[in-house]
Amino acid sequence: MPATSKAQQKAAGAALAAKRGDQPKSKLRGASKQMEESMTEKQLEEFVSTKRKKLPARKS
Repeated sequence: MPATSKAQQKAAGAALAAKRGDQPKSKLRGASKQMEESMTEKQLEEFVSTKRKKLPARKS
């Protein structure tokens, strides 16, 4: 499942960093906190690996 916006991709990146232990979970807020709790590391990797070229800044 690819990311639908750059903001979503950025939140997934923060959640992935926390899940791997690179960043403390206490720094997560909003969507990234929910993503970290509900998604697997593999799912987060799919969001992060989406090409950014044609993604909008935010979902409409």
